[in-house]
Amino acid sequence: MSSKNFDLDVKAAEEHLMRFLAVEGVTGEEAAIAAAVSDELVKVGVPASAIRFDTVHKRIPLPTQTGNLLVDLPGTRPGPRMIFSTHLDTVPLCSGAKPRREGDHIVSDGTTALGGDNRTGCAMLVTLVETLIKHKLPHPPITLLLTVREESGLHGARELDPADLGGAAMCFNVDSKLASDLIIGAVGQENWQVEIKGKASHAGVAPEKGISATLVASIALAEANRAGWFGKVVKPDGNGTSNVGIFGGKDGKAAGDATNVVTDYALIIGEARSPDIAFAKKIVEGYRAAFAKAQSEVKDANGDMAEVNFQSKPSYPSFKLEEDTPAVKHAMRAVESLGMKPTTSFSNGGLDANWLVKHGVPTVTIGAGQYEIHTLKEYVDLPEFLQGCRLAVALATMES
Repeated sequence: MSSKNFDLDVKAAEEHLMRFLAVEGVTGEEAAIAAAVSDELVKVGVPASAIRFDTVHKRIPLPTQTGNLLVDLPGTRPGPRMIFSTHLDTVPLCSGAKPRREGDHIVSDGTTALGGDNRTGCAMLVTLVETLIKHKLPHPPITLLLTVREESGLHGARELDPADLGGAAMCFNVDSKLASDLIIGAVGQENWQVEIKGKASHAGVAPEKGISATLVASIALAEANRAGWFGKVVKPDGNGTSNVGIFGGKDGKAAGDATNVVTDYALIIGEARSPDIAFAKKIVEGYRAAFAKAQSEVKDANGDMAEVNFQSKPSYPSFKLEEDTPAVKHAMRAVESLGMKPTTSFSNGGLDANWLVKHGVPTVTIGAGQYEIHTLKEYVDLPEFLQGCRLAVALATMES
């Protein structure tokens, strides 16, 4: 039986989605949703012995309840191994989500985000396996990979052991909106932070004896903006974006303690992204230079300056697959087999695909009806979700 000779069990697919949307699982706390997905996989016919967890949570430098969930399905026809991946976690804004259906949409009650990113992926992978088993559709060996802590740094994909991927030839990652839009590349990101240690003094009696950490930071950010390193960055040798996300003090508190004290400490945290990770690093160096310049401009009455400690580190690499890559060509043919026109795109956000490609598995990211993600207006478009489920089946069953 070919993938064209079956009717997708729409009711079952929607029930999987509704169940998973109701399960709590913010980033780092994925144990409950991992258990729910495992239970559903067993119910649709996957042997419990085929379901396992890796030990990635022991390597992630943040508290994480569980490892990545992996499922190995033997092939029913020859062919190179395929991976279907998604992530288990949601952003914290989804905590307490109460999903409900409104026509062709699934929405929250408006007090939280919904969690379609990425409960749609979880439901889509279970639906894929259920369809393959129920209709005895021929397919090559398949590994399901459901990662942890994607939303807080792509950690599950970053820290996994590539040996767990079984030498797969290609991967299809569920983490987007449209089934027909194939994401074949994404920016890389470099993170930075700077600690500014000034000197406190009475702001009314002797401000000249102080060194204001907030002033140093403010001058530095203004300088970075003047030099073209803030926000959308376009230079002759590259392009990207940057942002300053945190301007605070110690232990998550505000910078400074009172208006009558010159602020002696500030912590600034930001990021830079670019299709070329080397250019992302260059953006960060622009910020480093801006803080060094600001440091030299703020002095107390004795000529002393603040201590400025600027640090940076890579978050994830960039990647770009060519359209003649076998994984991309396979995805395009699968989309066309469903009567849709495939398009390719490049993401300005990080994906598990960034690290999966780095681990040696060409990865195309596909959509499953996620809209307005990470907002209170988030919803899942059910027709698009179901089209994503059909695409997954086509990807798994179509000859390469």
